[in-house]
Amino acid sequence: MTAPSARPAHASFNPFDAAYLADPYPQLAESPAAFYAPELDMWVLTRFDDLDAVFRDPVTYSASIVQDPLFPLSQAARAELGPDFPLPRTMSNADPPDHSRIRRINLQAFSARRTAALEPRVRVAAAELIDALPTTGSFDLVAGLSHPLPAFMIFALIGFPAADTELLKSWCGDRMAFSWGHPEPAEQLEIAGKMRRYWEYCTRFVAGRIAEPCDDFTSDLVRIHLADPGQLSPLEITSIAYGLSFAGHETTTNLTSNAIRRLLENRDQWDALCADPALIPNAVEEVLRYDTSVIAWRRRTTRAVRVGDTDIPAGARLLLMLGSAGRDAARFPDPERFDVHREDAGRHLAFGKGIHFCLGAPLARMEVRIVLELLTAAAPDLELVGDQRLDFPPNVSFRGPSQLWLRRGARA
Repeated sequence: MTAPSARPAHASFNPFDAAYLADPYPQLAESPAAFYAPELDMWVLTRFDDLDAVFRDPVTYSASIVQDPLFPLSQAARAELGPDFPLPRTMSNADPPDHSRIRRINLQAFSARRTAALEPRVRVAAAELIDALPTTGSFDLVAGLSHPLPAFMIFALIGFPAADTELLKSWCGDRMAFSWGHPEPAEQLEIAGKMRRYWEYCTRFVAGRIAEPCDDFTSDLVRIHLADPGQLSPLEITSIAYGLSFAGHETTTNLTSNAIRRLLENRDQWDALCADPALIPNAVEEVLRYDTSVIAWRRRTTRAVRVGDTDIPAGARLLLMLGSAGRDAARFPDPERFDVHREDAGRHLAFGKGIHFCLGAPLARMEVRIVLELLTAAAPDLELVGDQRLDFPPNVSFRGPSQLWLRRGARA
């Protein structure tokens, strides 16, 4: 455990508290710029400039812990995971020089050509899902659109067979609680079994692509391996596919749901997009600033540091509050106002910064843009079902409603 500095700990900070999960932003706005949270044994940073400085300094602030379970695992869960865990480092939790090698390889495979080639398929899939939404009564947007679409997109990118989608979703759906939540030992054991089966599936899948490469992201990585086995191993390819399938799914599901929710809560903003679709790209940026799907991320200090007037020791675990950075009044004028016309909306930190800037940012932006283009055209009268209680999965990093109930209204 890292000892807190002489400054008093912010003992009331508990990201698993029901009030915080329902709406963390008021508490974050009142929090100090940096404080120690005993509940987590972590130091919490809440201001834009401090987070920006952390992202720009990967030597002082290691990314090594971002995929680790937030709390210690039970012995049974560790045994259930098997000998392959912990997994090889990927881009998100590797530090230089390994990070530089892995990112360079991923950039070769995660090309603009592959992203562009995916867009027509995503548009067709989104249109089919939107056409299937009920025109009478209420429906859950998460189940009908914002959950299945990202799964299709990321699984298609990786190359997983469409017939396996439901099976894969059933295996990877609880990983958020495993690494970023606080599951009980019995739940840990159940999730560990799913993770092991999913890892075994990815191992077989990569072996199949090595034997017979196709036209997908995994095969691009395989070709790099076949050309120079020392540059990228099959185990690393498996770890990349395993991690990407979660990162590209859960985050975009939440971002899509958050976007529709915030736009419909601010009806004039939704109507503005219906009247002028050219506003949609900036609206996506405003959602990323105002209610990002990744509300917090993690780092570890490699030396003692001073943030503002707070001393933080070496080896301390940090929780970087991306959500509060997006509403920092020192960076964004009138930050609590949701405004799709905001000129500097795109200067948020929702995708990180520096060497760890999210490689999937273009895909996430593309999907939410497509959804908004199609949904505003097909259902301009869409509205939130009143008096619904939104539930958010209990974890420190990923935020989006488990359900979002909508209906077609009387508007033209």
